[in-house]
Amino acid sequence: MYRIRIYGDPILRKKAKKLEVFDENLNDILEEMIETMYLGDGVGLAAPQVGLSLRIFVMDWGEGPLKVVNPEILEFSEEKVVDEEGCLSLPEIFEDVERSKWVKVRFQDEKGNIHERIFEDYPARIFQHEYDHLEGILFIDRISAARRARLKSKLLELMRKSRQTSKR
Repeated sequence: MYRIRIYGDPILRKKAKKLEVFDENLNDILEEMIETMYLGDGVGLAAPQVGLSLRIFVMDWGEGPLKVVNPEILEFSEEKVVDEEGCLSLPEIFEDVERSKWVKVRFQDEKGNIHERIFEDYPARIFQHEYDHLEGILFIDRISAARRARLKSKLLELMRKSRQTSKR
């Protein structure tokens, strides 16, 4: 199982690197990410959240785990939906976030096969949230400055914990 990186860890703010090699090591990483996601009671987990600067994430909205490599969002719906989000890297913080109702995406699986899909509603929200992680964006970046200001003490506490954990 991987250790989940907490808000304040610099890797969460870096743009992840495209994956070029599809081998057994990649599958091992993805399987361990799935295990970590489930143990954390999450529905998605991106590689930067476990300290890997790679453009990969896993997600499960109730239909079994999906392994996503080198994702691209090709189209966003103009229709937006606001719903509550949380994040394994921002424990105990939940905020309403506006996202596109659906997204058309392209990604590779663990073998390098290319897939194009349209995700709607909850799966679309998860995909957008995890994709943001690969761009160094956190869901709190998508809320108003006033709402973020109300979270300041919680965020500072998470940063303090993150620094303590990284020293170990």
